[in-house]
Amino acid sequence: MTTPQEDLLPPTRRALLHRIAVAQSEGRAPSLVAAVVRGGKTVWNGSRTSVDGHGPDENVQYRIGSITKTFTAVLVLRLRDEGVLDLGDPLEKHLPGTGAGEVTIADLLAHTGGLAAESPAPWWERTPGSLRPELADVLGEQPYRHPVGRRHHYSNPGYTLLGALVEELRAAPWEEVLRREVLEPLGLHRTSGRPQAPHAGGWAVHPWADVMMPEPVQDLGRMASAGQLWSTTGDLARFAAFLTQGDDRVLSAESVREMRAPAAPPEAADLTAGSGYGLGMQVVHHDGRMLVGHSGSLPGFLAGLLIGVENDVAAVVLSNCTSGPPVLSVAADLVRIVAEAEPRIPEPWRPATEVDQWALGLVGQWYWGTQGFGLRWAADGEVALEPLSGIGRRSRFRANGDGSWTGLDGYYAGELLRAVRRPDGSVSHLDLGSFVFTRQPYDEEAPVPGGVDPDGWRGIQ
Repeated sequence: MTTPQEDLLPPTRRALLHRIAVAQSEGRAPSLVAAVVRGGKTVWNGSRTSVDGHGPDENVQYRIGSITKTFTAVLVLRLRDEGVLDLGDPLEKHLPGTGAGEVTIADLLAHTGGLAAESPAPWWERTPGSLRPELADVLGEQPYRHPVGRRHHYSNPGYTLLGALVEELRAAPWEEVLRREVLEPLGLHRTSGRPQAPHAGGWAVHPWADVMMPEPVQDLGRMASAGQLWSTTGDLARFAAFLTQGDDRVLSAESVREMRAPAAPPEAADLTAGSGYGLGMQVVHHDGRMLVGHSGSLPGFLAGLLIGVENDVAAVVLSNCTSGPPVLSVAADLVRIVAEAEPRIPEPWRPATEVDQWALGLVGQWYWGTQGFGLRWAADGEVALEPLSGIGRRSRFRANGDGSWTGLDGYYAGELLRAVRRPDGSVSHLDLGSFVFTRQPYDEEAPVPGGVDPDGWRGIQ
């Protein structure tokens, strides 16, 4: 019997409310709305506002800025999974004539293409997209700032190119493709390219006085795929659940896991801040916890979505001010509050329903040279190789169906693990990316590279 996911306890709910209340007050935000997801469903909503008698709920739209990039990345990964493109393809192969065709699609997703962070002046976030009708207007005469593939450099024009790529390969506008392939299947009916009532207005709060001024709302035109969307905490909570679990109608669990994995070498400043980047998703280390998601900002709005995959908790925070509450940190704190106050109750252990005799014959102790490792087989078909001392390389492996396994994480990610048998069918050793693992340290009956001294083990003579 599966343990049901219950609503959050009153002390937890109060701690969440207190955190967003402090954020709205100290951040001097006209309003702030938040949601928490656990076990794939929304378990808490909260809001704070400067307007008496009114509080935005989970259906009020805010502009989400660069969280839009994660939606665009989902569309690109769908094209990859369909075999329409490969992430290693140069952009020129599918979208010729941009002047930035040497960058790969993976470079664009991970912001390693060396492209400029912003489009040429005037400031694109506060001017109409009609000023930049063509990709050449977005990229400018000198689109590059760094060598391609050498460093992580966040690029809004890069995601504009990805939106154009989607349009080229789907033969339809980016927003139309997004609605058909992502928003409608996931039930994100309150996410749109233009604001739909009820929606919050965007404000600039004076840095030295408690007064406000409305911010203009601009259609980003060609740059829509980098930051155009409006959404709600209700919709983004459902999107966070999808980014945690996947949904085969949109993108598999394996592909969303790939999006969450670090894909770009961090800069020194990123290492200090504890952040990195995957394929359309930020990777954040906060209070010893790895979180994935994205932040967003446009004049008048701040947005943050973070997922603690290990804890199965996600949080969304939206606010309607140009600068103010540190929404990504607030989202991280909401995840922490729930994860610490109400740690996830694990599913009951169950034995396997089918026994993989091949894997069962390989479990136990193995040696790489003189270092001991344990190979464990789980009911889900994965095997895990871990150092017995707790120190050293460890990885999980997925079965390939032919008696071999492919590494999923750690040093051996992508490497092949296979058992090598003798002519009589007995197992000689494990081969892992050319490393030989034997049942005994330097087993003389296994083909240990360099051979084994014929006199064997001995003490000081």
